[in-house]
Amino acid sequence: MSPDQNHNVLVIMSDEHTRSVMGAYGNPYVKTPALDRLANTGVKFSNAYTPSPICIPARTSFATGTHCFEHRCWSSAEPYYGQHQSWMHRLRDKGSEVVSIGKLHYRSVQDDVGFSESLLPMYLANNGAGWPQGLQRKPLCDFPDAAELAAEIGPGETSYTKYDRDITRASVDWLKSRSGKSENPPWVLFVSFICPHFPLVAPEKFYDLYRNIDLPSAYDVDAERQLKHPVIDQMRKFWNYNDYFDEQGQIEGLRNYYALCSFLDDNVRQVIEALQKSGQAESTQVIYTSDHGDMTGNHGIWCKSYMYEDSVGIPLTLTGPGFEPAVNKTPVSLVDIAATVEAFVTGKHCKAEQGWMSRPLQSFIDSPESDRVVISEYHDGGSPTGFFMLRKGPWKLVYFAEGHRPLLFNMKEDSRELNNLADQPENLPVKQEMINALFEILDPEQVNAQAFADQNKMIEKLGGIEAIRNLPSFNHTPLG
Repeated sequence: MSPDQNHNVLVIMSDEHTRSVMGAYGNPYVKTPALDRLANTGVKFSNAYTPSPICIPARTSFATGTHCFEHRCWSSAEPYYGQHQSWMHRLRDKGSEVVSIGKLHYRSVQDDVGFSESLLPMYLANNGAGWPQGLQRKPLCDFPDAAELAAEIGPGETSYTKYDRDITRASVDWLKSRSGKSENPPWVLFVSFICPHFPLVAPEKFYDLYRNIDLPSAYDVDAERQLKHPVIDQMRKFWNYNDYFDEQGQIEGLRNYYALCSFLDDNVRQVIEALQKSGQAESTQVIYTSDHGDMTGNHGIWCKSYMYEDSVGIPLTLTGPGFEPAVNKTPVSLVDIAATVEAFVTGKHCKAEQGWMSRPLQSFIDSPESDRVVISEYHDGGSPTGFFMLRKGPWKLVYFAEGHRPLLFNMKEDSRELNNLADQPENLPVKQEMINALFEILDPEQVNAQAFADQNKMIEKLGGIEAIRNLPSFNHTPLG
């Protein structure tokens, strides 16, 4: 049964947390007790997706409740700066206190993205330009920074782990300041952690949880047997993190990723305990999610940017008054968070004209929709063309613009996406049905052309290709 309106909302977001490395999603090795408790005492969405497997487009969709082809923040150099109304704007304008603590990855402090206050915000590097090197897609540029991933492996501390500790302290203090208060209209607190995003360096206390454990090896790592596709092949060549790992490096990298998930979990624990001590847990809904996943070496790939499940699939849970423990198989997306938060706070939200648009997650509790369509897009560095994912029922379509052949997977029978079924005669009707469903939402060729046109304008705005090449590049956004 869905809860009533007029609740506070605590949204906790991590960065690059694939749902396959969380205990409640079936991983028996990772230690994530606080996140598991949220999932197992509330509603766990087993088919949640990011609208784009890269930070800036995903976080724009989170804020606006719209997809990449609508908001046109395509890449790591085309940021959100308040140009489209956010759920934060709408709730703040109705009198709610809407506060962020931690990573935003929007353009700059000068921009009004809708928050009443932002504590410890992280904005884009290069004075709001982000990572424009990825705009060079025809032809693709080189990415020598990929070597850093395997070169910097823990245990230890980084600016990112220190930042997350600061976020936790600020969140605990903020919740403590609300103790004993009953506020109307309700507040919304967005706590945004940066872990388990690389560097793959975890605090020793959490690394020790895995020091003597043999974690499951990555799958589909034989280059001779991996799926061959011209776009994916170019992506692998560009995002060639895996080339720099030796066998022991792969093992240590995975241990540190797991350890960073446990470190994240401990920070979440502290925030939830502070909420409980504040006396407001009974009037607060808690959402946990991540902006996108991480490949963790599967398919011979690290990090994000692909439509494989480890990259595009995310954890998403709802916990709080009115929710009974449940697993919900409805395909959902970060775009749904906008309608969800607004419905929790006010009982109202922007009405969706189509089923794939932003809709309250609460509405699926009593009426799950296993055949709901969700999409994701990628128009960023390493890709010579835009590509799109559509999930419907057991099927996943990956559609590439500019005439490249599509991929089709049966997720019920092939959860690891090892068998492309797109060219099998018996699956041609399903493939065409999925393509038709995608075209009912958008025209991939038109969207791809728009993305390239916008990116060419951004290249000109930044002074041209040579000016971009002279800007600082990085493997992960620097702090400070």
